[in-house]
Amino acid sequence: MNKPLLLRPSGKDYLWGGQRLNTEFEKGIEMSPLAETWECSTHPDGPCFVAEGEFAGQTLGQVLSGNPAYLGSRHMGCTELPLLIKFIDAKDNLSIQVHPGDELAKKRHNSFGKNEMWYVVDCEPGAFLYCGLKKDSSKEEIRERINLETKNVRLYPGVSS
Repeated sequence: MNKPLLLRPSGKDYLWGGQRLNTEFEKGIEMSPLAETWECSTHPDGPCFVAEGEFAGQTLGQVLSGNPAYLGSRHMGCTELPLLIKFIDAKDNLSIQVHPGDELAKKRHNSFGKNEMWYVVDCEPGAFLYCGLKKDSSKEEIRERINLETKNVRLYPGVSS
């Protein structure tokens, strides 16, 4: 019988982060700012670690690799979860983000794509989320706008305009 695992999250110190994950949610991660905690993650950039018991100190991915029954028969042998659960403390505006689907992510990063679902636990009065575009736009219009806005921007290796 598999026992539940108590996980210790990884933290991220992005510029737009705040302090609430430590001060109000008692995460105990020594980062300032502490923008995100990755609560359930097998991602190599921020794995969770087992906090206590038989697997203490191991990453969640290591535990799944050595104990394939944890994910049941449907996902037997998987060591990477197709989901990432995190808490975010956005004290300032987040950067605009575009995430690849599964096919492109597998090709470029050997990972799953990224679909998102947000559940807002708490926010300051006046906080808001942007979703979508102000008006309908074709792919060509969006691509042209990006090209105009990024003429003097350096792209990361592997990213094309």
